[in-house]
Amino acid sequence: MVIAIDGPAASGKGTLAKRLAAHYGLPHLDTGLLYRAVALTMLDAGYPLDDEAAAARAAEALIADRLADPRLRERAMGEAASRISAVPAVRAALLAWQQRFAGNAVGAVLDGRDIGTVVCPDARVKLFITAAPEERARRRHRELSQRGETVTLAAILADIEARDARDASRATAPLRAAADAVLLDTTELDADEAFTAARAVVDRARAH
Repeated sequence: MVIAIDGPAASGKGTLAKRLAAHYGLPHLDTGLLYRAVALTMLDAGYPLDDEAAAARAAEALIADRLADPRLRERAMGEAASRISAVPAVRAALLAWQQRFAGNAVGAVLDGRDIGTVVCPDARVKLFITAAPEERARRRHRELSQRGETVTLAAILADIEARDARDASRATAPLRAAADAVLLDTTELDADEAFTAARAVVDRARAH
């Protein structure tokens, strides 16, 4: 069983994906970490983020160990990943990576921005998680504050709105809900309520 979870930044899809994976005993992949890891590899090697050839090489050479680097969770890496993700050669290299993960014998839970539309178009369950930009900014601000990062709510909201525009307008695999995805708006839901709603969708799919 493959569960594809898409949505914009800070919509709650990552938390939800982890909980669903644990509940159903499935491996989980936060695909955004792949793009962050490519960006971090480039920055560590001294390449500018607009060097598409270097980005493609970094994506092709990516190994799973890179996904454990705590720096990937920093705010700057989210912005860098959004820029890297617009490079078609990067997306092509990471598409193969993600599809190998999804091919696990027991299934998998993947969250990202093009899982239901491009990576796993035949997934049994597709969820598109969204929330109002202001609520997403509040969540990200709270998360970063807990990690000790100092940043204003206004700056985070500006980041989120810029990333939404960039993700939705890129030529390759833009952010959009798959035609057969179930839309879940978490603006007014806490983590437990979102998990309950998502689990109901998965259980319905498993019953058929």
